[in-house]
Amino acid sequence: MNRQRRKEDRQRRTEDRGQWASKTEYLLVVAGNVVGLGNVWRFPYLCYKNGGGAFLVPYGLFALLFGVPLFLLETAIGQYTQEGFVTCWTKLCPLAQGVGYGHIMIKMFDLSFIIIQAWALFYLVFSFSSQLPWASCENTWNTDDCLSLLNLDSNSTNATVLKNATSAAIEFWERRVLGMSGGIEELGRVKWELALCLLACWVFCYFSIWKSVRSSGKVAYVTATFPYAMLLILLIRGATLPGAQDGIYYYLYPDLNRLANVKVWIEAGSQIMFSYSLTAGSLTVLGSYNDYNNNCYKDCFWISLLNSGTSFVAGFVIFSVLGFMAHLQGVSVDTVVQSGPGLAFIAYPQATALMPLPQFWTVCFFLMLLFLSADTHFVTVECLITSIMDLFPKLFRKTGRHEIFVFIICLVFFILHLMLVTDGGIYIFQLFDYYGVTRFCQYFMALCECLALSWGFGADRVIDIIEDMTGHRPNVYFKLCWKYVIPLLSLISFILYLVEYQHLKFNDWYVYPDWAYALGWAIMLSSVVMVPLWAAGKILVTVRTAKVNTRHLSVLCRPAADPALQRKNMGEEEMSVELAPSAVTT
Repeated sequence: MNRQRRKEDRQRRTEDRGQWASKTEYLLVVAGNVVGLGNVWRFPYLCYKNGGGAFLVPYGLFALLFGVPLFLLETAIGQYTQEGFVTCWTKLCPLAQGVGYGHIMIKMFDLSFIIIQAWALFYLVFSFSSQLPWASCENTWNTDDCLSLLNLDSNSTNATVLKNATSAAIEFWERRVLGMSGGIEELGRVKWELALCLLACWVFCYFSIWKSVRSSGKVAYVTATFPYAMLLILLIRGATLPGAQDGIYYYLYPDLNRLANVKVWIEAGSQIMFSYSLTAGSLTVLGSYNDYNNNCYKDCFWISLLNSGTSFVAGFVIFSVLGFMAHLQGVSVDTVVQSGPGLAFIAYPQATALMPLPQFWTVCFFLMLLFLSADTHFVTVECLITSIMDLFPKLFRKTGRHEIFVFIICLVFFILHLMLVTDGGIYIFQLFDYYGVTRFCQYFMALCECLALSWGFGADRVIDIIEDMTGHRPNVYFKLCWKYVIPLLSLISFILYLVEYQHLKFNDWYVYPDWAYALGWAIMLSSVVMVPLWAAGKILVTVRTAKVNTRHLSVLCRPAADPALQRKNMGEEEMSVELAPSAVTT
């Protein structure tokens, strides 16, 4: 009887929320979400910085101990509950629903990464110029210290010249694209060209998700596959450049001594969290649109392998080009390598400008960046919207209201993000990037998720659910990771972050004012405090309304709709109606 009621409930949920049109669409959307900018500009840099090939040791261990088990856990709970990352906890562990509200805060700051799309689109437009504007110093924004890329070669350029000059690519980035002011206190004007690029990105986002998964699944056929074609083209071109082997050597040379450094292990874990999209709620929402019997157990292995493999290959693409730059300038690779926006918008454009057919290679690179960031972004927005709509299904599930709500969300955030395209916008973006989604938030959320699901809800029950959905019973290895390994590693990393915390500096020279650091900590704590605040409020309300003692509060750590648990904790006489395990409770 209960099984039939659960089946009927799932069918009703599918009709109300929608479902992936095919397994292929689901895999493409998840792959597009987890394979993003971090694979291109963060992993290669971390690999070089932390021991080259030796970095693959902690990276691989964290992938096995942290990445794959948590990927499976988050996907499975979404597929089982058919809910967003907030309401799913009402069916699992009501006391931990604050984790879902914490995800909402993280998502709101995560949306600021759309500015990277706007920058990439801006560069893409200029890539069709007869002469790339970041290659020469004959532009109105250039200074007397500008050094043209067209004059760079190993015979005429030395370290002294490079030190005393500013490359044309840097001046284009800082003076033409960003128009950088003196600090976060000087926001200045809105740059209309970047504002138009930002608007175009939000319009693309709207039409990618306006029909929920019915539209985003179709868009993923392009946004998730196109970057791989570009990556292959750039890999072939990079491998044929002079000096490419030197860059690849710097990328992979194993420095085993670095493995004794705790920071190397911490950064490996952080990269796994970041690139696998863990503890952000996205995997839960995407899994919630699956068929109940989808084999998420097998999916997690293939997608994790794809993600890590893409990161590894991207390192060859990036460092072959950096080796070419070092060869051309007559300097070592470590003087041209950098991570983040500097790698994507300075170092790589410099290199492509010096190749034959520079416009073609530049277009390929920025198209790849554009699609990598686009599919990650519209999935982020879709997951936020889905979770809010699941909180208020009666309000938003009516015909036509989904499109209106998506439009309102896109419009509101476009207006808010206009501050990112001002003269001081880069300082605000760096503040969001440094404090919005940090190891502090990630490891705290991982700790709470695993404690709630493996100890509160029950690791054995999670395994039973996965077996019921997929027909495959997960190895006991996953249970050990959920119960012991991930919580322990998360707690250690969380403490180390606090011990090693340093204030944000921009380009190592700009120090933010005190109020900006206070704002940064408020941003970082906004997601974390949701967990204890919700738990405290839930306990207080339960004690006052149900008039139960603390011995009965353990019911809040399990789904309140579990009949057996209710009979055990509240007494058989209080069970007048038997609820289906999948019923929604608050």
